[in-house]
Formats: sequence, C-alpha cells, structure tokens
Amino acid sequence: MGIMNITPDSFYDGGRHTRPWDAIKLAEKLLDDGAHILDMGAASSRPGAAMIDPAEEQERLMPALKAVLKQFPEAIISVDTYHASTARIAIDSGAHMINDISAGSMDDNMFHTVARLQVPYVIMHMQGRPDNMQKNPRYNHLVKEVAGFFSERINKLRDLGVHDIVIDPGFGFGKTLEHNYQLLANLDYFAIFDLPVLVGFSRKSMINKVLNTSPDKALNGTTVLNTIALQKGADILRVHDAKEALEAIKISGFLKKQQ
Repeated sequence: MGIMNITPDSFYDGGRHTRPWDAIKLAEKLLDDGAHILDMGAASSRPGAAMIDPAEEQERLMPALKAVLKQFPEAIISVDTYHASTARIAIDSGAHMINDISAGSMDDNMFHTVARLQVPYVIMHMQGRPDNMQKNPRYNHLVKEVAGFFSERINKLRDLGVHDIVIDPGFGFGKTLEHNYQLLANLDYFAIFDLPVLVGFSRKSMINKVLNTSPDKALNGTTVLNTIALQKGADILRVHDAKEALEAIKISGFLKKQQ
C-alpha cells in the first residue's frame, strides 16, 4: 500500500503532492515501483494534528482522487479518512476501500456508511486522537487491550453486515517507543482474528528514536521493521517507498517457501 498524502502538513512529505498533477506523478511512481494499493489521505494524522472539517478534507482530496482515477483506471484506491461523508463521496467517485485511523470512533456514522457501501475497511487502534494521542499513553496489558479493542469493533461491524475487514495495530498512534516494539514483538498474536493485518512503520519516529536519524534517512530502518512484520504475519505494508517494500515481500515470501 503506497502512501499518498494530499496534505500540507504530513510529517514526511507534507505539501509535496497537493496538486492533481503532483498526485498523478506520485501515483505513477508508486505503481511503477510495485504498489498494489494507493492510499490517499487529505487530513494529517501526525502527532499533534488537529481534526479538520470534512468539507476542507474533500476540497483537498477530490481533485487529486479524480485525477488519479482518470489517469490510472485500473489502480486500486484506498481513502484514508475518519469522516463518513468523505468515505461515501470517495467511494461514489470510484475509490475502492476505506482506511480509518479511528476505527469509527471519530464519526458515529462511519460504521453504518461502510455497511451501506460494502467496501473493504481498515480499522486501526489508536489511544486518543492525533492531537492528544502521544500525551503520556498508558496501558496495563498492551497487547490484550489492543486485541480487546479489535474484538469489540469487529463484532459491531459484523453485526452491521461488514465482513471485509483489515486490522492495523496503529504503530505510533497513542503508543510510546516501548509500546510500539512490544506490539511488533507480539504481532503474530493478532492472527487470532483470522483477518488481514496491515502495518505502517514507514519513516516513523519509532525508527528515528532508535537509530538517531530523521524521516528522510529512515528507509533502511523501515525495511528492517517491514521484514520483521512480514515474518510475524503482516499481510499489507503501508509505505512511502514501494520498491523497497516489495523487495522485502519477495524475499520474505521466498524464505517461507523453504520452511
């Protein structure tokens, strides 16, 4: 899953792809490098980011989304949004799936909207919201609490007739550095749900704090974490750099065949 931030303020590439033509160029590169899904989002979820109005989100997103869909009609497009109205408009315009960092907790209409749309839906675990999630996050039993969250959300979705669900443990969302690595160490635990697992480490602070580096120099660390996650059962890698992620997938897949 290739990341396409249609935002002015994302932590790594904010402001680079806000115009439709720039979005098309990024989509082309990601697809050429092997991305299977393009994940387009117009609201930053970096630590400290405030929620934006759905109208502003749609004003940013829709021109780029329509341009990419026109240029690459065969591409699979995911829309990264916590607003139900944005999800509906994006799917009605040709997008294929919804990636919701809030798992329905920031818009009460989201679950019902996804149920009506009947599209794949990514639910992510986050303690708090982007504007406050990194203010002293605490857990008593991290993995069990995240799993309990997923169990409750999945049951609600299934009661509404939603069954095409992907789970994302939410690395960097309401977790300390130690929490992030505890989750990664226990990633295979989430196989209990028998659902695809998506992970997103790409160039995040959980890499930079360990390696004493910066997002623009965090590609190697990203590849290391992606490889570990694949060995622990991850199904989808959400990345800025599709070529390197695909190489990790190919090598990990070849290794599994030898076991």
